[in-house]
Amino acid sequence: MKKLSKYIVLAVAAIGMTSCDDYLDIQPEGKVIPETLQDFRAVMTRGYGVYPQHKSLTTLRGDELTLNEFDDQLTYIKDIYIWKDANPDPATTSFQWAQLYNTVFYTNVVINDGGSKIPASEEKNQLLGEAHALRALTYFDLVNLFGKPYNAATSGSDRGVPLALEVDLEQNFVPESVANVYNQILFDIDQAKGLLNQSSQATGFNYRFSKAAIYALEARVRLYRNEWQNALDAANTALTYKNQLVDLNTTASLPNKYNSVESVMALEDVFINSLKSASFASADLIGAYNQSNDLRFPLYFQASGSRYRFLKGGEQEQKCTFRTSELYLIKAEALSKLGSLPEAKTTVLTLAQKRYTPTGYTQLETQVNAMAADDFTAFLFEERRRELAVEGHRWFDLRRANQKQIIHQLDGENYTLSQNDPRYTLPYPKNAQLNNPNL
Repeated sequence: MKKLSKYIVLAVAAIGMTSCDDYLDIQPEGKVIPETLQDFRAVMTRGYGVYPQHKSLTTLRGDELTLNEFDDQLTYIKDIYIWKDANPDPATTSFQWAQLYNTVFYTNVVINDGGSKIPASEEKNQLLGEAHALRALTYFDLVNLFGKPYNAATSGSDRGVPLALEVDLEQNFVPESVANVYNQILFDIDQAKGLLNQSSQATGFNYRFSKAAIYALEARVRLYRNEWQNALDAANTALTYKNQLVDLNTTASLPNKYNSVESVMALEDVFINSLKSASFASADLIGAYNQSNDLRFPLYFQASGSRYRFLKGGEQEQKCTFRTSELYLIKAEALSKLGSLPEAKTTVLTLAQKRYTPTGYTQLETQVNAMAADDFTAFLFEERRRELAVEGHRWFDLRRANQKQIIHQLDGENYTLSQNDPRYTLPYPKNAQLNNPNL
């Protein structure tokens, strides 16, 4: 037991994190080694609490924004924006590798030690299910930041990220293949599905995993693996728990808020205020909307001279990890890939009817119903872009879809990310490589 508590203390120190947790220190110093359900719930709450804000940084690399070159934040983010990964300015904000593994650490404590210590109960099952689910989400984000995009033909040899599944600081962190990382993600999802017993979480507690959220995560994972039937099945199951959409014709409210009827899980701050204030919406993104008939446009953006500021993001109430609109989009994409084009169109039009004016929807319905499969696929990808703008999806979508060329301008210079550029995959952070020679 003291060995475990020693590892906990050292792990927190090793990643440079200052903690005042009552549950993660050595007992003789007046702290409490986690023993009870309540103790391990506190550990799990800490695991949720330290989940980082890496999705904001991915937005810098995509095609959704342009930087305000006069903003005070520029020094910290410009090298991310111009994809200068090899030798960035020392002041550049790092992608949160250590923080993500910190979350993994807390889930491991709950799974490995809590699993043996806590007496059997429904509450224990729910807690362990949340730990497996959060570990799955964390590894999904890690492998989509630092591993190559999933390709069934090459995933067995493509480099992913290390797997840390025990509370053991002496473990050698050796990168696993993308296939192995995804196998672990799917294992944790299956474990969570068998343990979670809360259909959904009450507002205010919906940063936690539920049955609705674990199936939403599975739908997303299966989508990224091009497993269309499995993605469809998971999305349909998630929609049995949560399926409401905000009708913007009657409720002019952002649909990504934590207390929205669309909220499935609201853990992440996906577009932080400092980045929101340091950027404008890209002309490319603004051009994707029908400004007259798309009701999202005045909710998502505000004119600032000749440019547009984001209204989305930068607020605690806009924390969002999964929401029902994403499930409708996953379902439509899966149906389309499975050859069920009429049902795919009906599914996405169900969402569109809540997002466009009646006139705009009537026009769109006619256009969509006339689309051939390829045109519909392109439309659906753009609809994901419009609906999920600056919610942390775009960079991952570009990686899994076409890895298109992107050009960013800064200080009068053009910077190009070529199509299929190796920089669509982030390098491991240098400080992680220094601390772990096997990386």
